[in-house]
Order: sequence, then structure tokens, then C-alpha cells
Amino acid sequence: MSLSDEINTKFWLNPPWGDGQKKYRLGLAPIDKENWFESDISTSLKKHKTKLLETRYEDVIATTEDSIEAQHILLEKIITTENKFPDMIANISLSVPDDLCIIESNGSQRLISASVCSPSYWNLNKKIGKSLKDIHKPVKTLNEKIGNPIEKFINNAPMEMPFKRENWFIHGDSNRYHTKAEGMPKTPIEHWVIRSERETLCRYHEKYTLFAINVRFSKFLNLLDYPEAANEMLCSLSTFDDEEIKYFGGENKVSKIKSFLQSHLRN
Repeated sequence: MSLSDEINTKFWLNPPWGDGQKKYRLGLAPIDKENWFESDISTSLKKHKTKLLETRYEDVIATTEDSIEAQHILLEKIITTENKFPDMIANISLSVPDDLCIIESNGSQRLISASVCSPSYWNLNKKIGKSLKDIHKPVKTLNEKIGNPIEKFINNAPMEMPFKRENWFIHGDSNRYHTKAEGMPKTPIEHWVIRSERETLCRYHEKYTLFAINVRFSKFLNLLDYPEAANEMLCSLSTFDDEEIKYFGGENKVSKIKSFLQSHLRN
């Protein structure tokens, strides 16, 4: 991981699990347009994306036949000098650190074009062309807490104003490419990482909205340097229902994290 891909100190002072609130909530807040993308793409991340585009293009890029206009308009918003790949969304993705997903703003709100090089527990080819409702359908709780509110938000979102939320997972490694849930990691918990996703939604055109995901990592053990954040994570994990626990990696994984935090917070 390069420094630009790592979680910084500011993150720990206001972590995405908040003051023990439930993990899966919309939590969108407006940000200035100049902060739509938090930073330039790092050299290491650009290499990661380029390698996947060159070797697994059909796994990380997906578009519907009617997405050309949406991609072209986005290209006018996010200028890039890249032109190596056949789809505009692929070239645009090499100019920003985020994964990019274009969604219809109206109607069924289908995912019509995407470049996803850092997925967490989802497969792009199984999602392209589907509505937001269908994308979140496999996890009922997730659909109720995030899917439905996002649909309403996009319908009423102001033009060209980005909104931000934070998401988080805990993985057994810092690999960026996770299409399947890993369950209980095989590595010792001391080697686990917190994966933070800075997510933004911006209705960049009346007909189209961009969902962007910037992935960053930190060693799980770094959490112990911030007892308040550790305690808040413990509270958040305790709010998970059965479906959320399964989506997060299973009861054994969640229990191990909780036990680990409890033992260190007592010391």
C-alpha cells in the first residue's frame, strides 16, 4: 500500500461506524464540488487498475448498449488524457482513485456503465444492467437500510452537487479485488486490515448519476491506538442483525473481532 492509499489520522477521529451507530445506514452529506475526488490517483493504484484492465478487462469493465451518452457526458466532467481502452469509463477511471459506476437517475435506476477494480464482495458482471433495487435485493436488510433511501435520494438530488458517505469492512488481507465474501480470514487477526470506502454520489446530468468508491486501508491493530474509535466499533458490531453478520463475514468473524476488542479495551 502506498501512503496515498492508506487511512489517515483524521479517519480515526471520525470513523464511519460513528458513535456506535448501525453500520448499514445511508449517512450522505454534501461536499464541495472541488472535493468530489479526494486526491489524485497514486502511482501504485494506477498500476493496479492498468494491470486489471490489460489482463481482466471484461471482469472490471461493464457497460450496457445504451450507456454511450452517459459515458460521453461524464468524460466532459472528468477530463482524461487516457485513450488506450475501448470504453470511455475505463479511460476515465485511470485519472481518479475511485471505482466508477454510472446509474440512471430516473426510472428503474439501472447500473449502465462501470469500472470496478477494487470490489468488496460483489461481482460487476452480475450487477450490470440491474436496477438498484435488484442489486441490493440479495440482502434484505441492506435493501431496506440503504437501497431504498438511495433510490429516493437520487430521484431528488440537486444537479452537480456531490454527496459523501463512508463504508467499512474488515478483511484478512489488503488485496483490493474481492468479488466473493471471504468468511473467516485464514490469517491471524493481527494481520487483518480495515478497508474504508469513501463513497460519493453526484447527479452529474439530469439523466445520470455517478457513484464513486475510493478504497483505503489500515492495519486493524492501528485501531487500538484510538480507544474511543475501538469502543465505537464494538458498539456498532453489536447492532448487526443476522443478515448483516452474514454479509460482513459470518458469526465467527464478528465474534472474534468483538472478543479481541473487548480484551484490549479492558487492559
